[in-house]
Amino acid sequence: MKNVINFFFVLFSSSLIFSQGTSTQLKREQQKLEKKISNTKNLLKKVKSNTEASLNELRLIDNQIKSREALVRIFDNQVRVAEIKIIEKKQDIYRLNKRLENLKNQYKSMIIYAYKRRNNYGKIMFILSSNNYNEALKRNSYLKKTATIQLKQRALIKYHQQLIDKEIKNIDQEKELKILAMEEKKKEREQIEKDKVAKEVSYGKFKKEEQKLYNQLQSDELKKQELKRKIDAAIKNEITAETERQRKEEERRRKTAEEKKRKANETKKSGDKTKPNNPTVKEIDPFVNDVPEKKPEYVYKESPEGTAIGKSFESNKGRMSWPVGNGSITERYGVNAHPTLKGVTTNNNGIDITCSKGSTVRAVFEGEVTSVFSITGAGKVVIIKHGSYRTVYSNLQETYVKTGTQVSTKQSIGVLQEADGNISICHFEVHSVAGGLTKSLNPSLWIGR
Repeated sequence: MKNVINFFFVLFSSSLIFSQGTSTQLKREQQKLEKKISNTKNLLKKVKSNTEASLNELRLIDNQIKSREALVRIFDNQVRVAEIKIIEKKQDIYRLNKRLENLKNQYKSMIIYAYKRRNNYGKIMFILSSNNYNEALKRNSYLKKTATIQLKQRALIKYHQQLIDKEIKNIDQEKELKILAMEEKKKEREQIEKDKVAKEVSYGKFKKEEQKLYNQLQSDELKKQELKRKIDAAIKNEITAETERQRKEEERRRKTAEEKKRKANETKKSGDKTKPNNPTVKEIDPFVNDVPEKKPEYVYKESPEGTAIGKSFESNKGRMSWPVGNGSITERYGVNAHPTLKGVTTNNNGIDITCSKGSTVRAVFEGEVTSVFSITGAGKVVIIKHGSYRTVYSNLQETYVKTGTQVSTKQSIGVLQEADGNISICHFEVHSVAGGLTKSLNPSLWIGR
């Protein structure tokens, strides 16, 4: 009987844990989206305080709409989870009631049987009518077990009644959660409609300024190309310099080894002067030219320390800190549709994070600063090496580091310059380096969600 109770306890506990896990995950996602929406809302207030129209305002509103739509989907999932739980709880209650009914019938039969044989004289006669002593002991044991089973049956009935009451309360809670989620969903849908209206109003500001937008787009593309060219050149120069340093170090070691070998040969020859000199004549092969072999070109090798940092960088993919404390990704990696010009796309080698004016930029991972340079109209740029990976931070007004600086995770490396609309934009890139060639990677896959 104890095993039966344990079985039902494990069954309902596992179902409850699974349901709680799903609800907890949805709640965490809801909290992340609500925090993201709150940050974007604050940025929109700062952008709207500027009287001039801003493309960043459009991007932020569009980002806000997407976040709210994602939140609505979360509420939809919460409603569905609540409905599934209610169905499951009703099924559990039905099974428990059936089980309770069976237990009550069994208990009823036992009580009736015990009532018919309720006098002590009947129990004694039941034992004394045994054929032998062993049978009498077994009958006495049977009577004791019957009494124990009756007590356990009562406990099991009570336990099932408690389970039913608990499941009914759970159903009421799930109904309340479902109603709450539906109300929140309705509010978010209303906000989405308001954001869409605001987007149309902001979009209308640019309809008569298409030529200005095309000129701005061309200017931005030139800045991106200049940034890419300088990043590639900086990484190439860094690798070339490191390769040359490693080559000279290898050459120095080789010369040191040859010098030791030469001295050892001289010492050996001076010790052989007392011995008869029997020189051997070297045979000359006329078909072989006596030309020194060309030494192979030295190939850049990552140091053991750099290799370790690179592996650590890889293992933290998807969990790295953001390059700014708070912000909203307003332009993602790869091809992006222009906010106002239909059919026009832009290509981004990194991500653009819109944040508060003058926000501090932080290193996303430990490493060494290998380059610090400026680009006209795009501010200062910092490149940090993490083994065979590089992270790039641009649009900085001021930097706190210089080439050769060792930085730790989340260490401040500079301050962003102001963009239009009382905000700042952090442009962040991630690159891998292999065989002297660089490849841009999607930063959104490396930083935490």
